[in-house]
Amino acid sequence: MMHIDHAEQARNAGEQVHHFHGGLHLRHNKKISCETPLERTPLPGLLIVPLLQHYGPEAEATVKTGQKVLKGDEIGCFAHLGGGYVHAPSSGIVQAVARRPISHSSGADGWCVVIEPDGLDQWKRLEPLTDWSDADPALLRQKIRNSGIVGLGGAVFPTAFKTDEAIRQGIHTLILNGSECEPYISCDEMLMREEPDSVILGARILQQAIGATRTVIAIEDQMGVVNRALKQAVESAGDDNIKIVKITTIYPEGGEKQLIQVLTGLEVPTGGRPTDLGLLCQNVATATAVAQAVVEGKPLIERIVTVTGNGIRKPRNLVARIGTPISDLVEQCGGYTNDVARLVLGGPMMGYALNSDANPVIKAANCILALTQSDIRPSQVEMPCIRCGECARVCPAVLLPQQLDWLIRNQQWDDAADSGLADCIECGCCDVVCPSHIPLVEWFRFGKSELRSLAVERKQAETAKHRYEARDARLLRIKEERRQRMEEKKRAIKDGAQKQQKLAEAIARARARQDRNE
Repeated sequence: MMHIDHAEQARNAGEQVHHFHGGLHLRHNKKISCETPLERTPLPGLLIVPLLQHYGPEAEATVKTGQKVLKGDEIGCFAHLGGGYVHAPSSGIVQAVARRPISHSSGADGWCVVIEPDGLDQWKRLEPLTDWSDADPALLRQKIRNSGIVGLGGAVFPTAFKTDEAIRQGIHTLILNGSECEPYISCDEMLMREEPDSVILGARILQQAIGATRTVIAIEDQMGVVNRALKQAVESAGDDNIKIVKITTIYPEGGEKQLIQVLTGLEVPTGGRPTDLGLLCQNVATATAVAQAVVEGKPLIERIVTVTGNGIRKPRNLVARIGTPISDLVEQCGGYTNDVARLVLGGPMMGYALNSDANPVIKAANCILALTQSDIRPSQVEMPCIRCGECARVCPAVLLPQQLDWLIRNQQWDDAADSGLADCIECGCCDVVCPSHIPLVEWFRFGKSELRSLAVERKQAETAKHRYEARDARLLRIKEERRQRMEEKKRAIKDGAQKQQKLAEAIARARARQDRNE
């Protein structure tokens, strides 16, 4: 149970700014993509909508080839964690339900619904809740669930699961994460600049949906324009329970656990969640999606994407429909420079390379980063670890990366798990400072995948063991039942023989009496 002092600290989130362990001061490279106002991308000729748009298993298509769909229609559903819904970004005809590249970190293909827009962009019948302030919180959470909203900061964890958990746990404070700590990414900053009222509206709706009494919106201390815009929006809303907090710009302060530590001075327990502290953390873009879902009745079918990097001629932020080919966004930003060398989905620290710009925009696509050859760190020969401790110094999760690396390479899986491998947020700080050029994050990702595989194998082995034990018990039970039936049969036969003998003896006695009487 949380100590009373910790409970008070959690309730005072944002009243004092703290610091987390480690981290790096990085060049932000954001200004150039924030100089142009937001602009929507034109309707593409073809929309390729992956069915894996969320954390967890892939959704299943609910439409067929040749079917006509309206904008906002459900085209995929898997209620995993209460949020695996996918919707049509525009009206048109389903051309195919097929496997295509899906802009996933694994590089694998996935099932997609391919829609040819009809140009009408016709919405389905929308059902907004204009009187949301009087609505039942359960109804608000249901709207969030049906709208396919996920965490738009990159983790794409179903928002409905988090809100339901918040109700079960009892949440007092909602935290909106507006601290974009990774270089180049500025989609949230542009959202807060240009649509602050939507952010505040989303915060108020979420607050009511989960029963929180206050909201803290965290932004970086260098976001002066954002600070003014949000404060004005709060004043216009007349809500005294929303507080804007400026925090120190250091990577990766935008990580959920790191942000909570900055705002409260408390660490989320290993294996625990922010709800254990009475807190719920959401991205500002997620809050805006909630506002659109509730007040306008619109599901999540678009997002703001930062298109930037030295390989892009005119970096900027665009509002793009899910399923739009990335090449369309690049073209709208003036195309590539002549020396472009790599295309990355996400930022330079936690993003992953794409094989093609024909890949579609997904809900997790906060940034399309085009790097030139000079941006890419030259490949270095990996050297043995010199135990300098730099990786541990910068690790925001307070781990010993060098020790984890050794355990993983030597397949000491239980020890790696006990040493906190699951707590690694894969921020890349250790990679940046390692003088031996060891690809630590790659090893940690490999280690995590092995732990997941081992967990599956152990579960299967445990299931097999239970099945064997159940079979063995069943066979023993059957054997015992047969033995009991045999014993009962023997007893019945013995009893029958005894009865026959007694009957014969009675008959003999009767005959003897009859003979004497005669």
